[in-house]
Amino acid sequence: MFSILQSFSGRRELLFMLVSRNLKIRYKNSFLGFFWSLLGPLFLILIYALFLGVMKFDIPLPVLVTGIFVWQFLGTCLGDSLHAIVGNASLVTKAAFPRLILPAATVTANLVNFLLSSIVLLLYLCVVRADFGAVYWLPLIVLSQFALCMGVSLLICTANVFFRDTEHIMSILTLAWFFLTPVIYPLQVVRDRFVESPWIVQMFFLNPMTGILTAYRMVFLSARGPGWSSLALSFGGAWLILVAGTVVFLKCEPRFGDEL
Repeated sequence: MFSILQSFSGRRELLFMLVSRNLKIRYKNSFLGFFWSLLGPLFLILIYALFLGVMKFDIPLPVLVTGIFVWQFLGTCLGDSLHAIVGNASLVTKAAFPRLILPAATVTANLVNFLLSSIVLLLYLCVVRADFGAVYWLPLIVLSQFALCMGVSLLICTANVFFRDTEHIMSILTLAWFFLTPVIYPLQVVRDRFVESPWIVQMFFLNPMTGILTAYRMVFLSARGPGWSSLALSFGGAWLILVAGTVVFLKCEPRFGDEL
């Protein structure tokens, strides 16, 4: 893993160029360009505010908005990673090209977009006078989510090289993952539902996104959180997925050129 980080350090210019290319492609032929990173989240908040107001759902808007914002980072990585390798066949077939940098650039571009959109989220939370919690944990939370997104992206882009049905399978798995993560509902709903079976709540933290999303809400909304052992389970799972994704990617990488 250390050698991989050293490799990235020596190719910073290439990584920056690919990240910049991915961001430009996202807003190609768009009149407002990068401003959509701010306008998109703003419209999202307005739509959910209108939806909750009309439907009278008993879900605090800040809880819902925070969940959707955080999930979108992972969701876009899941979609974009499908084409990180197969969509760059001309580069992958070059023997000297560092292929690992392609999914890394995809996830990093989505991280930049996530950080930009978070400006709107933070401004909204200030307007609604949300109580911010331990903000100093935020870098670790963002880094752990990046590790999770990177690990899953490596697994997906590798699988899509050999099994082109991966795209269809991922649409189903992503939907299931979404509902197994407390995105549109607070974790307290799960605690109240399984109050006599706390082990079921603990099982939710085997899903890395449960702990990561809960930690974001603890920071942004001072929401009541679980014990540190539960969060450690999710955060540790995120980093293990990164290691697993890297191992699988590097093992299969020599065969990429033959499959494309």
